[in-house]
Formats: sequence, C-alpha cells, structure tokens
Amino acid sequence: MSILLECKKMKKTGFYPAFIVGGILASCLPVINMAVRSEIFTGLQQPPLQILLNENWAMMAMLNILLILSGACIMYHTENAERALQKMQTLPIRESSMFFAKFILMIGMSIVVLATEAISFLFCSLHWFHTYDGLYTDLLKNFAYFFILLLPAILLSLAISSACSNMWISLGIGVVCFFAATMITSTSHFILQIFPFCLPLRILTESTEQTVIHFLVASVLELLAVGIAELSFLRIRKALV
Repeated sequence: MSILLECKKMKKTGFYPAFIVGGILASCLPVINMAVRSEIFTGLQQPPLQILLNENWAMMAMLNILLILSGACIMYHTENAERALQKMQTLPIRESSMFFAKFILMIGMSIVVLATEAISFLFCSLHWFHTYDGLYTDLLKNFAYFFILLLPAILLSLAISSACSNMWISLGIGVVCFFAATMITSTSHFILQIFPFCLPLRILTESTEQTVIHFLVASVLELLAVGIAELSFLRIRKALV
C-alpha cells in the first residue's frame, strides 16, 4: 500500500521524467563514444564489453549517482512542502514504512536506468565488435554487480534527504559526498573504497574474485548499517516532536 502511495505522489513531480531522461542520456555515452572513436577501440585486444566498460562506465556511474541524489531530494521535497510530512505523522502510518517504500521505488527506477544502459552496451558490442560466447552472461553479471553496489548509495541518499527539511541542504551534502567519492575512488585503502558513493564506480572486470566478494559483502553490511541508523533516527525524531 505504501509503495502504491509513493508511486502516486511521484506522478505529480519530475521524479519519473528525471530518471527516464537521465537513463537515456547516460546510455547515449557509449554510442557517441564509439561513433566518434570506433577505430581506436576496435583495434584493442580486450573483450568488447570490457573495452566499453573501461572507457564509459566511470562517467555513466557518476550520472547514475547524481540521478539518485536528485531523486531522493525530489521525494523528500514533496514530503516537506507545506509541512505535509508533519501532517502525515498524525495518521496511522509508520514513517519507516514510508521511507522503505521510497527505497523500493528508487530501486525500481534504478533498474530501469541500468537496463537502458545495458541495452546500450549490448548494441555497441554487436554493432562495432564481433559477438562472442558469453556476451550476454558477462553483461548480466556486470550489471547485477553494478546494481548491488548501487544500493548503499540509494539508501544513504534517502537517509540524508529524510534528515533535512531543506532540499538544498540534502542536495549539497550529497554533492559533497559525490565529489569526495570521485577523489578517493583511486585510492588503494579498502576502507575508503567501500564509501557508498564510491562503490558504484567499481567495474567487475577490474577486480579479482576475492575483491569482488569483499565489495559485495561490504555493500550488504552498509545497507544494514544505514537501515538501522535510519530507523533509530526516525524513532528519536518522533520522540522529540
């Protein structure tokens, strides 16, 4: 019920168009890159998908993170407009249920974006490179990996937005975290590498199997940690109101 309610509320905002247009723009990057510099990439000896990911994913992942930050701000700006969130707190609806309904909706829209990007990579692989056995399997593995590593950033973005009644404050905090992630993503320190906004920048083919497992475990633990912290925050805020 909460999820349907969130879907209806977002229809009155730019939430859905932002994700759809953002996903299309991100998916155009590898196509444009190949159209302009195809002779450079087709001469490389690496597998086609690895070439495409190495050349395009960093920028696409950053666009995905910015989409998530914007989506979270839009969601809670709607709630805080005209004190709507305070009015809903008087109803028999748990705020935690609303929060996780937003999380599920963000997951759904992120899947749409990732699916659009996967189709773009598939098109580039088939159009400019020769097909090979395992292309579809490799594509599925890579984007499943991207999806799991994106989840902590989604949850943390929503947690930041839920704590700030002013959309610009939450957006500013998110942008600071985003730029911090771009600066520390190349570090070799594992603790810094698992910063939630750094994880979506990781590429499956660039990591060893052990490192991939470590990142996946870290992603799950961060989800639990942020979820517990958000539940605690909501209970404390409700007790103080």
